[in-house]
Amino acid sequence: MRYSSIGCAARDISQVLSMTIYEAAAFFTEKSVRPVLSSLTDAGIGYLRLGQPMTTLSGGERQRLRLGIEMARGAGTFVLDEPSSGLHLADVDHLIVILDRIVDGGGTAIVIEHNLDIVARADWVIDLGPGAGHDGGRVIYQGPPAGLPIENSLTGRHLRRSREAVGSNSNNGKDRHL
Repeated sequence: MRYSSIGCAARDISQVLSMTIYEAAAFFTEKSVRPVLSSLTDAGIGYLRLGQPMTTLSGGERQRLRLGIEMARGAGTFVLDEPSSGLHLADVDHLIVILDRIVDGGGTAIVIEHNLDIVARADWVIDLGPGAGHDGGRVIYQGPPAGLPIENSLTGRHLRRSREAVGSNSNNGKDRHL
């Protein structure tokens, strides 16, 4: 049986489910489908197959799938708690691209994060401390990441060391911040 009401003429369901997101984005022309496929492509997971089981996806792929779907819905504000936790470094780079796209598109990304690459790309940092647990919880800094103090901020000290380790350019030549 062929399904043709949303552009699947000449393809059966097994052929559609075996398409990658890239292939589906080129194949489907319906306005209801294109924004989702476009957002998933923007999220860096265009290589996944439409019928691919969720159990085969990595943590980073699942996270980018969720973000891509929410981006397609037009969510204006994203609150993410440790989104880089457990991600491969390449997935962290994809996450940074997605966060940039959210902000570039007029959205807001509020990110609770310890990954220094993500902290360094932020427009604004709110650093709590001075320590962890019962030794923390006070706002010790608010402002751009370049202004993080090193004298009373663990984040500031680690960010400074990270910048020194890779030279003065902590975000790989990208001047754009989240």
